[in-house]
Amino acid sequence: MAATSQTDLSSVYEGVDPVKPYKGDPFRGNLSTPFNDSPIVRAYIQNLPAYRPGLTPFMRGLEIGMAHGFFLVGPQVVVGPLRETTHGANLSGLITAIYITVSACLGISIFALATFQGDPRGTYNSNSTDELRPLRKKEDWFQLSGGILLGSMGGAIFAYLLLENFTELDAILRGAVNVSQNLLPWIFG
Repeated sequence: MAATSQTDLSSVYEGVDPVKPYKGDPFRGNLSTPFNDSPIVRAYIQNLPAYRPGLTPFMRGLEIGMAHGFFLVGPQVVVGPLRETTHGANLSGLITAIYITVSACLGISIFALATFQGDPRGTYNSNSTDELRPLRKKEDWFQLSGGILLGSMGGAIFAYLLLENFTELDAILRGAVNVSQNLLPWIFG
């Protein structure tokens, strides 16, 4: 039986192939492609609230929650079982968005409790240098979850109020209602 020698596998990926192992290590489980490793995509990803430097975990969660809460109302309004009713679809969308948000925050809390029992190893420990893992403590994950909950509730309520008052807003934006003529006498008496 002949002894096998360990070969350097990174030499296999050299040449004209645009897909290479991430940071030259084929054992990382990630590939560097022209799309995911380009400077434009890196700049975009690093500007997302989950990875933007200088944000507290609560502010990350608040920004993520506002966007997701606002857009969670829509699918239930458009294709939900109460879509034919006037106000039932909007209320159903609000309730569904709140339910999904609470479920997601519960999942984030369970993840934080399960991951940070004792001394976590790998990319989630507090000494990690991975810039794509800004949350390294259980308390950070709880703050993120609280921010997501608050932001998502606000985004969902804002979307609900826009949907409930759509005809009035549409009339104002189309110029059918002159706001200055109607509001100024009421404000100034």
